[in-house]
Amino acid sequence: MNNQHSEAGHSALNGSSRLKIALAIVLVMMVAEAIGGILSGSLALLGDAGHMLIDALALGLSLFAITIARRPATPSKTYGYHRVEIMAALANGVTLVLIVGYIFYEAYQRFLEPPTIQTTLMLAVASIGLVANLVGIWLLRGANHGNLNIKAAFWHIIGDTISSVGVIAAAIIIAVSGWGIVDPIIAVFIGFIILWGAVRLVKESVDILLEAVPKHIQVDKVIEILKSVPGVDEVHDVHIWTLTSGIHAMSAHLIIEDQSVSGSADIVAKVNRDLSQQFSISHTTLQLECEKCESCPEGTVCNIVRPEEPARRLQQI
Repeated sequence: MNNQHSEAGHSALNGSSRLKIALAIVLVMMVAEAIGGILSGSLALLGDAGHMLIDALALGLSLFAITIARRPATPSKTYGYHRVEIMAALANGVTLVLIVGYIFYEAYQRFLEPPTIQTTLMLAVASIGLVANLVGIWLLRGANHGNLNIKAAFWHIIGDTISSVGVIAAAIIIAVSGWGIVDPIIAVFIGFIILWGAVRLVKESVDILLEAVPKHIQVDKVIEILKSVPGVDEVHDVHIWTLTSGIHAMSAHLIIEDQSVSGSADIVAKVNRDLSQQFSISHTTLQLECEKCESCPEGTVCNIVRPEEPARRLQQI
């Protein structure tokens, strides 16, 4: 058991260290591409720098999530600080949408008056950016399976690698043909990539803040699994939401057969195990109830169901 905990801690530290290295590389290349875009006159290169900003935000949020998750809950913050990550993600998503608006505006101006572009500098900086992205992919490739935040950052870098290839292609086309209009076209393409990621980031953040049901979970399926647990007769008032990335919670009322407290504990243990294994729901609040007949004396409970009884009421246990 101690070895398992040691390996888990080492894995988390390894993933955190890789994220820090990848973040440093992305930040350096973001600044280099921004400067290179200004000096070369390439909007596509500036757009790629904007896309690297997405990567930096994703990597930073992943590091932040890993760090903040270690902080214990307090009497005033019983869920801890998990929602800070979501608030930051929402702010970042809105900022990125504004950046895309600026890229589209500049692209429109360059469609009207295509500028002179220094393709040699553009190609050199974009090529270095491509190498940096490939290094980032190599760093996170082995760590992306164990942590959802690292996995998200990994796919962000994959997307930035594609945009770097686009900038290189634009530099070669402009150098060969002299078609300066290719630069704003590629910039718009990169802008749409950024917008796609930013809109998804905003939508997912808003869904979490609204406590929407996670996308990978179907409430009907959850209820079906719960009702299949021996001893559970009915399920109602089911609520499923996300605390932060990868941490899902659920509350529900379970109508169970009349039985001992130890039997009820077995039901709860089985429900929690099924929810964790099949839906990755790690935090549950379950209220157990049982059927009470109108004919039963006060203070007693039975699970006898008589069709002729017009009404029954629930007694919480």
